[in-house]
Amino acid sequence: MDEFALVTCPYCMQTVEFYVDPGTKGSYVEDCEVCCRPWRVFVSRDQDGGLSVQLERSQ
Repeated sequence: MDEFALVTCPYCMQTVEFYVDPGTKGSYVEDCEVCCRPWRVFVSRDQDGGLSVQLERSQ
C-alpha cells in the first residue's frame, strides 16, 4: 500500500505531498521537489501503523 504525507518544506515553505515507502522508518536525506534543497526526513510509525513524518533543514 502506498503512503503519502503532506509536509511543508523548511526552506521554501511549500506544502507538498510526500511519498513514504511502507517499510521506511528512521531518518534519511531527501531533496525538496520544489526548491531542491536537502531535507532531513524523520519517519516513525506507531503500534497501529500510523505514520508520522517530520522534516528539518539538512546541512
